[in-house]
Amino acid sequence: MRLAGALLTLAALVLGLCVIVPALLGFQRYVITSGSMTGTYDRGALVFDRVVPTSSLRAGDVITFRPPGQVGLVTHRIVSLRTVRGRPVLRTKGDANSAPDPWGSFSLDGGEQARVAFQLPYAGFAIAALSERGVRMVVIGGPALLIALVTLAGLWRASGPEARATAP
Repeated sequence: MRLAGALLTLAALVLGLCVIVPALLGFQRYVITSGSMTGTYDRGALVFDRVVPTSSLRAGDVITFRPPGQVGLVTHRIVSLRTVRGRPVLRTKGDANSAPDPWGSFSLDGGEQARVAFQLPYAGFAIAALSERGVRMVVIGGPALLIALVTLAGLWRASGPEARATAP
């Protein structure tokens, strides 16, 4: 029981450090939820992006962006980049996709863009699981319940017949 508790504590600590330390260093994190970058960033990977000036982007960079006319964010590779009227115009593609992205060429708003710096394979599954209310309840409530039970057991033992027999 103690070993399981220690392992769970260690896993929570490692996951927490994997999220908090990069954030303190200025990285943004994103969970890869589709297979469009399979082979480079598999589904469930946790990618960490650094916000860089758009002028530093190059073809071959992997960026996380909101495509034109889309609701969610996408992490794809820049396959072509040109400057039109002083603004970068990109074309992107997922590494596992056979054709460039269907939204075509687009320009980025603002002077900064999130570019992938590194990844933690499979760590995104844990982050995504924590977005589920039931999982959060188990992760937070489970240890709290365990602490409460251990405390109550200690109090029960301390107030048992053996404790009363040895009391002054």
